[in-house]
Amino acid sequence: MKPYNHTRIEQKWQKRWAKDRIYESKESAKKKACYVLDMFPYPSGEGLHVGHPKGYIASDVYARYKRMSGYSVLHPMGWDAFGLPAENYALEHKVHPQTAVAKNIARFKEQLQHIGFDYDWKREINTTDPSYYKWTQWIFLQLFKKGLAYQSNEPINWCPSCKTGLANEDLEGGACERCGTTVEQKKIPQWVLKITDYADRLLSDLDTLPWSEHIKELQRNWIGKSEGAEIDFLVSESDIKIKIFTTRPDTLFGATYMVLAPEHPLVVQLMEQAKNKEEVSRYVALALKKTPKERAENKEKTGVELRGVKAINPGTKEEIPIFVADYVLEHVGTGAIMAVPAHDERDFEFAKKFNLPVRHVVESTESSILSNSGNFDGMDSEEAKKKITDAFGVPKTTYKLRDWVFSRQRYWGEPIPVIHCKTCGVVPVPEKDLPVLLPKVTSYEPSGTGESPLATMAKWVNTKCPECGEKGRRETNTMPQWAGSSWYYLRYMDPDNTRALVFSKKEKYWAPVDTYVGGIEHATRHLIYARFWHKFLFDMGVVSTSEPFQKLHTVGLVLAEDGRKMSKRYKNTIDPDDVIKLYGADSLRLYEMFMGPFENTITWNTNSLIGVRRFVERVWRLQEHVQNADVSELQSVLHRTVKKVGEDIGAFKFNTAISTLMIFLNAVEKERGIGKSQWKSFLKLLSPFAPHIADELWSALSNKKSIHVESWPTYEEKFLTEETVIIALQINGKTRGETTISTQADTAEYERVAREALSERLKNLEVVRVVVVPKRLVNIVVKVTS
Repeated sequence: MKPYNHTRIEQKWQKRWAKDRIYESKESAKKKACYVLDMFPYPSGEGLHVGHPKGYIASDVYARYKRMSGYSVLHPMGWDAFGLPAENYALEHKVHPQTAVAKNIARFKEQLQHIGFDYDWKREINTTDPSYYKWTQWIFLQLFKKGLAYQSNEPINWCPSCKTGLANEDLEGGACERCGTTVEQKKIPQWVLKITDYADRLLSDLDTLPWSEHIKELQRNWIGKSEGAEIDFLVSESDIKIKIFTTRPDTLFGATYMVLAPEHPLVVQLMEQAKNKEEVSRYVALALKKTPKERAENKEKTGVELRGVKAINPGTKEEIPIFVADYVLEHVGTGAIMAVPAHDERDFEFAKKFNLPVRHVVESTESSILSNSGNFDGMDSEEAKKKITDAFGVPKTTYKLRDWVFSRQRYWGEPIPVIHCKTCGVVPVPEKDLPVLLPKVTSYEPSGTGESPLATMAKWVNTKCPECGEKGRRETNTMPQWAGSSWYYLRYMDPDNTRALVFSKKEKYWAPVDTYVGGIEHATRHLIYARFWHKFLFDMGVVSTSEPFQKLHTVGLVLAEDGRKMSKRYKNTIDPDDVIKLYGADSLRLYEMFMGPFENTITWNTNSLIGVRRFVERVWRLQEHVQNADVSELQSVLHRTVKKVGEDIGAFKFNTAISTLMIFLNAVEKERGIGKSQWKSFLKLLSPFAPHIADELWSALSNKKSIHVESWPTYEEKFLTEETVIIALQINGKTRGETTISTQADTAEYERVAREALSERLKNLEVVRVVVVPKRLVNIVVKVTS
């Protein structure tokens, strides 16, 4: 028998699959549709490291399984290539973004093809392709026509390093998520999308999705719905009203002072009336230099009173002082609060520092009875909330979510398809003139003035107004990198359509995305943006479902062997091409799925990869022991394996599926033979994980068609009498995972399986003893170092 040559075999089958086009997706009235999707990558110059393919391998395994189970599968790939990441890379390397993107895509695609994915490359999309972004612009125009896209002059987050405005979702602790620079508040005309109009639906429809509660809670917290009341406080001796929002109107009578955020527009007006105008002005200037995170987390409360200016508590009719303090943020609520120090910790700390009154108005009893609240004394809090709101304010629902700042003062993005006319105002570009092409330039560096580099391109900017025919100017801001990724999953369904975003019949066949795979970091940006656009398109009748994605699986990180995140900065990345050259793509695929639970963060371990490679070689050698007749001793374990592997793939429990395949291989080696039909079933079970070797061994059985278009094996209940069991894997009594093992396994097999599954965690640890509790657990006791 020839030795296993992974390079020859893998290159052979990758060429064969492409030639035979076995992975092309087709709408079929005879088959159910299954749409499996990866969050598509932005193609960076560094290429892929071994952490990136983990999610892609998982979706590939699942797509292959569903295809063999009789589904018509759509499993596409494309490129999220507009925006800051691509442009910053181009600036750093002094190359045009278009050139850099084309080169990076070619590198990414080459690496993906080496891993042997079943993508339908005929449906490949690129967000920078004019035939694609024509429809991104088209969606923007529909939003504009419905009043959901508007221009705003409100202060926005400005990154002085990236020299562009950013949405709240692009920040991490008050700093630019991309470069880490602290953002400033800057007034620049911006295009904004009214995502807040969809806040309630974005929130309530989470309950219809079978996502993990963790992801749904992240979105709920980001949307941040609060029920309460809006109440006006009159400024004494004036007709100025300070509007506040509170979730605790029952504490109105306990408000002993007010606070305005430094950015609040009334600060400038009331400062003129204050006796300490210069002091207030100095405080405001200092406060605005702090980030929102610094202000929110600062334990030392600071502030300044607007001396000589008072507000009137509408409940008590008392005059109360007004402060400007940076612990109140302009974008939270109304940017002004009624301060109730007896019932709010931050207010209490501030009141204690400035020697302000503390008045208790809600007794700490089980029913929370009001006191010191005039006619509302004796009421419980819930009743008082409604009564006090009716008497002094109006019910109000607020959201932490803010409208989406949608324009960027950069070059590399989709042009916003509107024209500014002195006579007609803002005029949409006629749909027949789409796409508005991004002009080719030699200099694309951001200006830093608040204008896009496109503003200097007079020939492109100056045009005619589509309505009156007079002189007009094109919008020079571009869209953010999130624009193209907010609807890309729809274009895969119908990528070559020149007349519509997606043909209705095709959308109804494929929608929604059945299984979506990607990083948890997109839970409060991409997923919210895409859900918003989808709901808008649903309202327009473009799509047939109210939600774009059904099942959602988040992928855990793959850390470097040094325990840190893989990064070019740390010089600890591993190129998958290097791994494939040494061990083969099938070994890489199996290892990444066997490392541990899919959603967990796992550390790369080359020694464990070598163990998986040995498993592949054992499978290769097994072909010499195939016989015509079934081996009766294998029937039961085979049917249990068929059942378990199928269930585990469906549940994204790939590590236990591979463990089950390993158990079956052990059983075959123990019997020193396997029947031909049993061998065929095993190869089918293996094929989603190791597609190259599976097709090679399948072909060796004189099969003309690829194994990947065969039917998934079935099991018979009569052979399931001896079930496998799932056992817990522990280290020093703490559960570190689980695996599947045969009920017939002996103690040595229990220990071998446990050591193999926990090999990464046991690295450099001294094993003292191994405790086996059959059918329940294996506890590996290690020496504890002080």
